[in-house]
This record gives sequence, structure tokens and C-alpha cells, in this order.
Amino acid sequence: MFDEFFRTAHDLTVAGRPFATATIVRAEKPTSGKPGDRAIVTLDGTMTGWIGGSCSGPTVIKEALRAITEDKSRLIRLTPDPGTAPAPPGIIEVRMTCFSGGILDIFIEPHQPRPRLLVVGSLPVAQALAHLAQAMNYEVVAVDPSGSDAMAHAESVLRDASLLAARVTPLTFIVVATHGDNDEAALRVGLETDAPYVGLVASRKRGRAVLEALAQGGLSPEALARVRFPAGLDIMAERGDEIALSIMAEIVKTRRSAERLGWKEEPPVASTSIDPVCGMTVQVTSSVHQAEHAGTIYHFCCGGCLARFAADPIKYLAATA
Repeated sequence: MFDEFFRTAHDLTVAGRPFATATIVRAEKPTSGKPGDRAIVTLDGTMTGWIGGSCSGPTVIKEALRAITEDKSRLIRLTPDPGTAPAPPGIIEVRMTCFSGGILDIFIEPHQPRPRLLVVGSLPVAQALAHLAQAMNYEVVAVDPSGSDAMAHAESVLRDASLLAARVTPLTFIVVATHGDNDEAALRVGLETDAPYVGLVASRKRGRAVLEALAQGGLSPEALARVRFPAGLDIMAERGDEIALSIMAEIVKTRRSAERLGWKEEPPVASTSIDPVCGMTVQVTSSVHQAEHAGTIYHFCCGGCLARFAADPIKYLAATA
């Protein structure tokens, strides 16, 4: 199981896909999960590994997806009676719907792909920016229509700015540093993406002129308001490497101040259903406890819920209506 866990984590990292790990750090009987059990959750809701039975799985998946989009670790406690006693600081209590009881403390940690810098241009500021970003473990994609080798140290080099849109993720930061060489075209492409940062290396006067040209070309005020110019925090930078430092500082600030990342959940690998007795989310494809009533099939987390429903289905369906 652990071999599969680490192999999956490696494959997802290489593929540049976000995921979260969930590890049981404490358990109170009766629970099927034990300290040290762990699982990986991806954006499509797939869980690889073991984190306990059907009582914990859907809740852990939900909290893991939240951890990925918020980019924050969380320690959750699955308990049948949340709120009955003060939880230690930092623990998020979530109801455990199993009738067997038990308590699980689970640490959930998001793992993001490398952040990506898309830098347009090949002059000294662009070169310094690429070097600095690589030193900070950013994946650097350069856009250099000139065909020179000035940006050869980047991990990949594009010759056409129109191609950069396909490289944008919620952790992609775009900097246009062409110094007047077709700035508008590169900015237009960047602003058509959901990149959290679009910066322009330019003076305030030239930056305003560029934005006016884009406005005349049909871009909305809301889109133009996203452009950071002059790109970078004001650190009194003068040299190219100092300007690059100020830009990377602004990018870090943008990333760390975001309330959530714009990851879109992938299509689920399996549909879900709500247990009408306990309210738990059940994976339909793996459900073994089912009952039909009035032409509708209902799925249950365990045999206990199925038995209660079978004894009085109207009671539970009325409660969920």
C-alpha cells in the first residue's frame, strides 16, 4: 500500500497535478483506520490509499479538495459528537456519521505543482527574472519571438506569445518585459487567461499609453485593472536584477495573499448519493448497501442505515424532502 502511495505521489508531481495527502495521526476505537494510515486525493475526488471505511472517505475527500483550493493544511477530527467538548486549537471537528462511533484525527496537506513564470521578452530584466525565478524553484517558460538564445536558460522557450495561454494554471504568473516591442499583443493574451498575476515592465507613462491602446482595442476596464505596472514592489530598484527582485517579491505577495487557488475540480470518477438515514455521501459505484423504494434506488453507508430505512422509508424520505 505504501509503495502505491509514494508512486502515486511521484506520478502526480511529475505530471504537474495538484493533490492532497491525508494521514491518520490519532484514533479512538472503534475505528477501522489506524494511526499511520494514509491516502492521496486528487481533484476528481479519487482517493488512493486507506483512511478508514465508508464513514470517513467522503468527508476526507471533501476536506482534501478544500485544502487544495485554499492551499492550506488542516487537521480535522471525525467524531460522532462534534462540539460536545472544546476541541484543541487548530482542530476542525467534522461529524462522523457511522453508528459504530470512534474518533479519527486526520492531517490533510495540499501539494501543489511548481509555480510557473511566463516571461515575455529577452532583454536584461527578463533574463534576470528567469534566473531568479529558477533559483526559487519556479518553472520558467520564456516567450522570445526574436529567435535569439538570450533566454536559452529557461526550461522552455516559445516563439509566439499566442501560445502562452495553454501554459497558464492557477499558479502561473505572467510578466511582459519586452520594453515596447509589441507589449499590447502579449498583454491581451495574458489578460484572456485566469493567471493571478499579469505584470508589465514599463514606466507609468508608457504603461498608461499601453493600457489606453488596449482599451481602444476593446478590453474592459475590469481586465485592464489586472495589469500591474510598473511591475514589482517599490524597493527603489534601478538595475535589471533589482527590478527582477522587486517583481518576484510582488509575485510571492500575490501568491501568499490569495484566499484560494483557481483549480477547477476535474470530472468525478464516480457519482455520489446521499444516505437518506445519516446524510453521509456514498460513492455509488462502490455502494453495496442499496434499497429501492417507489422506483428510486437509494444507497447507504452501512447495513445499519439500510435496515433502518427498510423498516420505515417514509420517515427518512420525509426528513430529507
